[in-house]
This record gives sequence, C-alpha cells and structure tokens, in this order.
Amino acid sequence: MNFNFLSPVSDAVLAHNELLSEQALGRKVRIHSKQLGVPDLDGVKIAILGVLENRNDVNYIGEDFSFDTLRVSLYGLFPGNWDTQIADLGDILKGETVEDTYFALRTTLSVLLEKKIIPIILGGSQDLTYPNYRAYDTFAPMVNIVNVDSNFDLGDSNQEIKNNSYLGKIILEKPYNLFNYSTIGYQTYFNSQEEIDLMEKLYFEAYRLGEISKSIHLVEPVMRDAHIVSMDLKCVRASEVSSKQKHSPNGFDGKEICAIARYAGISNKVSSFGVYEYRASKDDSVTAMLVAQIVWYFIEGVNCRIKDDDFKVDSNYQKYNVLVEDEELIFYKSVKTGRWWIEIPFLPNVNNKLKKHTLLPCMYEDYVEASHGKIPERWYKAYKKNSF
Repeated sequence: MNFNFLSPVSDAVLAHNELLSEQALGRKVRIHSKQLGVPDLDGVKIAILGVLENRNDVNYIGEDFSFDTLRVSLYGLFPGNWDTQIADLGDILKGETVEDTYFALRTTLSVLLEKKIIPIILGGSQDLTYPNYRAYDTFAPMVNIVNVDSNFDLGDSNQEIKNNSYLGKIILEKPYNLFNYSTIGYQTYFNSQEEIDLMEKLYFEAYRLGEISKSIHLVEPVMRDAHIVSMDLKCVRASEVSSKQKHSPNGFDGKEICAIARYAGISNKVSSFGVYEYRASKDDSVTAMLVAQIVWYFIEGVNCRIKDDDFKVDSNYQKYNVLVEDEELIFYKSVKTGRWWIEIPFLPNVNNKLKKHTLLPCMYEDYVEASHGKIPERWYKAYKKNSF
C-alpha cells in the first residue's frame, strides 16, 4: 500500500492518549504515529481515516480544520465487549487540487476494501462520498448508497462537483455502478419539488425526518442493503452541536443519530462508513463528542454482526408465500435473528441488474401488509428499477 498519502496522528493527541486509562479505546487502537509509522494492518477489521478536504463546500472561505479534538474524545471512550481490532491511519491532507485528494482517498480505500477492512471516514465536505463510491469500481458491479442527510444532494451534474451536488455525478458518470440510493431524514423544505420528483422517478428511497423519528427501526432494512453509508452532520438538530455546526432547529437528536450509526454497523453489507461536514471550533467539544459516540456506535454494531443471510440451507430460514393481486410475493425469515427478506423476481428479456440483489431486506410489517393485500413500497421500487 502507498502510505505517502497518510499523515500521522498529531503528537498532542498521542500525548493526551498516554494519560488515559489502560482500558480506554485509545490505548487499544493501533495508531499511525510519527515515531512508529503506519501500523501493521494484519487482523485489523476497522480503520479510522480523517480527510482534511473541504474546498468543495459551497460555503468554503479558506478555513482549515483538524480532527484533534474529535480524536481526543473518541480515544477517551471505553470500548464495549469487542473483539474487533481497530487502527487509526491518521489523515489524508489536502492535495494540491481537490482531485488530488479524491485520488488519494480512492486509492487508500481501494486497498482497505481489498483487505476487507471497513474504513470509517471522517470529513471534510460530503462530496468525499464520490471518491468513496469510485473506490468500489473494481469490487462491486452494483453499489447501494445510504445518505443520512436533510438534503438529497442531487444538484446539477453539469456543474462542478460540490458537497450539495455530488449525487448527480455518481448517477451520470461512467462506469454506472449505482443501483440504489436512499436518503434517511430528509427535510422537505430543504429540497426542491423537482428533486423530490426526480427521486421518485428514479425509484430511489427517501424517508422524511418525522417518519424516522417516529419509527427509528425503519432504518434497519435500508442499512442492511447498503454498501456505503454517508452521514452529513447537518442532519443533526442545532441544540445537539456547537455553534459553528448549527444548521437547523430540526433534525435528529444525539440518541437517534447514534442508533442509525449502530444499524449501519450491524449490516453485514456495509463496508464503508463516513461522517462528514465536521467543523471544528473553539467550543467544539460537544460536536466532537457526538461524532466520537457516532463512531463508537458504528463499531459496536460491527461487533454485533450475525451472518444470517445464507439461504442455501433450508433449516436457516422460514419461507412464506403471499398472493397480492396477480403477484406471488415470497418472504424469508431468518431462524437465527428473526430478520426478514422479500424476493425480487428476475425479469426475462431485461438486462438484469439484480444478479446479486434477488433478496431485498424488509420488515415483518411488510409481510403483514402483503397479507392484507398491499404490495410493500421497497419491493415495488426495486422491481421497477430492475425493469429499466
């Protein structure tokens, strides 16, 4: 691996780490330091990676930032009953151009993905999701992205990429590897009607803030089908963060955003997780601690993963057939975890994108709805998308 892109964790953070309890997370992480260099990645399951790039933020005015306060907060937390080895690879510094930073991030992530190490990316502006997605070009023929955000970030793909318009580039630039895109926690007044209509037209999934706050468990099947999870801190309500981070009086509270991170961690499919739009400031400790706890809950989720999606052995699942109108819907329930899936039928004479997506995660409620004659919306959207 080319480690030239990686800058070590600062001496100030390492000095603080030495004062922590032996039981603290920071004392158990393999850390990239100036003295010892990049740690050995053998046996590492999760790698933390900061990216100090924010020049494509639409509000960029030349400010620099660091993750020192955030790392101090994270290192000071106590790990759960984890058996997962974690490394902190330090930071990718700003390149001469933003494209240089993208290249460095994409290259680093490609190596981590190849080693089956889950990167936790700390940003920086959310357009970094684009090189994160491009790192999958040689690994996955079809990629699902979940964006936890108040905005869809569709934007105008003809314009230069920005933190509020990276999705347009992902959708329209070759190679076309995006299969599904879901937004969790969008707020209608931050999104134009044209964008809302386009999300519908593309059969992408969008869950409003109120919908998720009312039923946080709706997030679980969406995350179970995701490869990339990108979290924008602007989706957190202003009362939960420090002054420079405040965006909207409405948004997720700390408990909700941590629950969402844990759902992402539990998913067997999620192989990269990013938290973006972090803005360090002098009164930064609250936001830094919130991000640290988000990362903690994601790691906790990874430690709780259970392999329950092997449907080759009949004893692993229960199968339910439901007739709705002219469609026979086939549901599967894992005996091990009680989680549900619904089968997406292959369509003859269609260029089928779903070769590895024949089973779609769903909820027990979807089975109940189907039993009462209603086709689940997630099934309908996946079916229609496969008909293109």
